[in-house]
Amino acid sequence: MKVSIGRVVRAMLVGCLLAAGLAQAQITDINAAINKAGRERMLSQRMAKAYFQLGLGVDVDRSKKVLDGSIAFFDRQLVELKNFAPTPEIKETYQKLETAWLAYKDSLVGAPPNPDGGKKVLALSEQVLALAHQGTAQLEKHAGTNAGRLVNISGRQRMLSQRMAKFYQALAWGVADANSAPELDKARKEFSAGHKELAAAAANTPQIKEGLDLVNQQWFFFENSLNQRGSGDKKQLSTAVATTSERILEEMEVVVGLYERLPPR
Repeated sequence: MKVSIGRVVRAMLVGCLLAAGLAQAQITDINAAINKAGRERMLSQRMAKAYFQLGLGVDVDRSKKVLDGSIAFFDRQLVELKNFAPTPEIKETYQKLETAWLAYKDSLVGAPPNPDGGKKVLALSEQVLALAHQGTAQLEKHAGTNAGRLVNISGRQRMLSQRMAKFYQALAWGVADANSAPELDKARKEFSAGHKELAAAAANTPQIKEGLDLVNQQWFFFENSLNQRGSGDKKQLSTAVATTSERILEEMEVVVGLYERLPPR
């Protein structure tokens, strides 16, 4: 019962963090900017994942909510990041991201999920990710602090959780390209390495350490689901990936928020 209550409380905290992000009209500091920029990376992958799940008929109601909510969230944060951009180079990145996003968004909502659309969504999600990552890296460099670096690394873990699920569902649906399976394996290795780097960070508070422990627990279940690809009921396995990828995202969202509040140094 204790674990169940804890999960409910943490899920509520994640909901509050996301709601606060939506309600905030402006970005007020560089760590918040890096967090939101990194969240755009994550959302680029989460939207494709949800689209593929709808195509597979997996967890349909929740997948639809994830897709619709992620589109609205991406739109809102992109406006904030463009307004905050502290240098001409960063502003240019977000102008390019806006152009790529319009094409991606049109593919996500222009027609019901279908295999041809899925292949296009996969390709466009990679383009949007590349630009969102570029903006995040530029903001981290502009900050020039260890706290900013940790926000970026932990934020990338969020993205990798969704990237793994995206490629898994693309493979399950038959819309994957030649790079999908290798990229899935690469993302798994990068997630493990990123978690080890964060766990060793000298700046970790007791709350961050606890959060990373919870992420590690969820990673066990998520990786177990990934390991079963091709070994059983396809829809059941895709549903497990859908569920566990959301759980690990919830835990990582809390961790990134804790890193964001670290004092700059």
